[in-house]
Amino acid sequence: MRRAVRAVSRALALAAVLALVGGCGTVRMEPPDPDARTAELCRAVMARLPDSLYGQERVSVEPDSDLVAAWGSPTIAVRCGVERPAGLRLDSQLLSVNDVAWLPEPADSPTLFTAVGREAYVELTLPATYTPPAAALTTLSDLVREEIPALPAGEL
Repeated sequence: MRRAVRAVSRALALAAVLALVGGCGTVRMEPPDPDARTAELCRAVMARLPDSLYGQERVSVEPDSDLVAAWGSPTIAVRCGVERPAGLRLDSQLLSVNDVAWLPEPADSPTLFTAVGREAYVELTLPATYTPPAAALTTLSDLVREEIPALPAGEL
């Protein structure tokens, strides 16, 4: 129960950050602050993100950062180089998409997915209006698999 509450709180906090600024198609989103190696890996992924996702065009983000990206309204968001999810445990229920493990939060109706088991964590915020989540997870999984090395077996 406590894990679900933390996951919902984390998703709500990020959703609050994803508010459109002044209706001009700009999204305010807090960029992560990873170490240099993680940032380098993330930049490779972020540079290859598509211009549209679920038929939604990419929008600008404030503050400007090459570690975040957003599309449409309601906002779909990607942040690379985030901290290890607090709810991630060895017994966590993970989704595997194209050989990339994702932690869905909250478990019963996920809107936040974090790629785990890689040298950098990648976070996808996907409002429930965009279904199925597999479309975004497949696109991101391919990029994560190609650009971010996997951790040794058994590490998350």
